[in-house]
Amino acid sequence: MQNLPATELPLIGDKDSTPDVVDGLAFAKLYGEPLFKLPNDLYIPPDALEIFLEAFEGPLDLLLYLIRKQNFNILDIPMAQVTLQYLEYVEQIRKHNLELAAEYLLMAAMLIEIKSRMLLPLKKSDENNEAEDPRAALVRRLLEYEQMKLAAYELNAMPQLGRDFLHAQVFIEQNTILHWPQVDVTDLQAAWADIMKRAKLVSHHKISREELSVREHMSGILRRLQSAKFVEFADLFDPSKGAPVVVVNFVALLELAKETLIEITQAEAFAPIYVRLAYTPN
Repeated sequence: MQNLPATELPLIGDKDSTPDVVDGLAFAKLYGEPLFKLPNDLYIPPDALEIFLEAFEGPLDLLLYLIRKQNFNILDIPMAQVTLQYLEYVEQIRKHNLELAAEYLLMAAMLIEIKSRMLLPLKKSDENNEAEDPRAALVRRLLEYEQMKLAAYELNAMPQLGRDFLHAQVFIEQNTILHWPQVDVTDLQAAWADIMKRAKLVSHHKISREELSVREHMSGILRRLQSAKFVEFADLFDPSKGAPVVVVNFVALLELAKETLIEITQAEAFAPIYVRLAYTPN
């Protein structure tokens, strides 16, 4: 959409300048019917002109538009003319959207300040150099903005995926002979080592029930004591048969002592413990 300055925008209160018939052609259609003349009771909302007011991207964009449209030298801006046109545009914005005008009013204040400084005599600096032009800072901002705007246009003109083109996807079926890679000896060794490593992680522990009889061990202890007068306590146990057998054997020994079938003796403290059959008088 072409950006229009404020001086070219029609206002709501102006007299309707639309001709009754434009070259005999309808300028619009209403419910499919050609419309050659605007109705007298047509209501145009106040916000209808906002599309023109918001066409500029900011104060610098508007200022650059005014300069380029009238072919002003950006390095020698006629501040009086530019400021006047800028203020006219800002006045139109202020009537319709005060929030939007705030940013433009700040630039208007800057333009008025630059214009005022240009009316004063220039002062030379301490080093007898020429004083800087009050428009220099504004010119630098305009040039930088114009460069960024042109760069943005160039980037936008470049083809973009999804907007200007799409990726082509084509399925091609190929009937080719598969060539399997050669297997090295080291590869086989590594594979075998991995299998052995996993095999060690999988182990089975089988629990079986072993029948142990206290009575059988009692009989075995009595048979052992019959062949000897005294038997040392430690000799009655065989640790190689496992802890369950030793425990049952010890329980059997306690049962025999409880039934007074054996005697457990010790000569003195910390001396070896001996076991013998109980003495039975004739």
